[in-house]
Amino acid sequence: MAEAGLAAEPRRRSVQCASAKGLHRIAYLEWGDARNRDVLLCVHGLTRSARDFEVLARELAGQFRVVAPDLAGRGDSDRLADPMLYAVPQYVADMVTLIARIDADTVNWLGTSLGGLVGIALAAQAGTPVRKLILNDSGPLVSKIALERIGTYVGNAPGFPSLDAAVRYVRTISAPFGEHSEAQWRFLTENWVRQAPDGTWRAAYDPRIAEAYRGMVGKDLDLWYLYDAIRCPTLVLRGESSDLLSRDTTAQMAKRGPKARVVEVRGVGHAPSLLHPDQIALVRDFLLEGETR
Repeated sequence: MAEAGLAAEPRRRSVQCASAKGLHRIAYLEWGDARNRDVLLCVHGLTRSARDFEVLARELAGQFRVVAPDLAGRGDSDRLADPMLYAVPQYVADMVTLIARIDADTVNWLGTSLGGLVGIALAAQAGTPVRKLILNDSGPLVSKIALERIGTYVGNAPGFPSLDAAVRYVRTISAPFGEHSEAQWRFLTENWVRQAPDGTWRAAYDPRIAEAYRGMVGKDLDLWYLYDAIRCPTLVLRGESSDLLSRDTTAQMAKRGPKARVVEVRGVGHAPSLLHPDQIALVRDFLLEGETR
């Protein structure tokens, strides 16, 4: 079991992964006792980073070894040589390598948006290491409307003259996250940008992600064939006004595949930020349910 002091600052690590176009480094953060066999793997959304889970990780590091990677092309991870590799199969392969690197036989998976899609794909595999699955506003059917909305800003983030200007931009494009304090909006922005040598602030992801993303726009994304193969306990957190995960989809998720438990988060669209105590409690309670500690 982790000691309280171990939760203060994450350990920074990396692992070398392979793609069809060569090797790349995946950076990840780790909180809690490195000897703890109860692992929570947290995977962020399309253009976000591992730091998004910092508040949740500090709260849960007493029970779990919490690991959060930057997906390829995001945060501190390497960019891929071929932008068309920015897709779920590559992310799954990278996460399998990461799980081997941390020497975990099983993991609990928490995925926001894209991180949830990667979790669905991995949890559907025979012999999957995923023990419990939490999908944060993510499901096997992603609406065309949501894909088009996200496509309006992916790869198009401008440079910002100041961090304050970046905060204003993030508050606009991330308005569906719901109500947050000024400090929380700054936290979300600092996780998303880096200061360039010329002093401007720029989004910390490879804009070429948009090249692969454009291939998904124009139709609904249907992954029901993967979801129906999942057998582990599954929790779905849906933003009350989400345009990415519909109520009809979550109703089907409760009946098909792993027959997920669905909880709707009030006052939020896509996606719950997991910065609020009530949202963190939903994750904690599900993970600890049925456990003897």
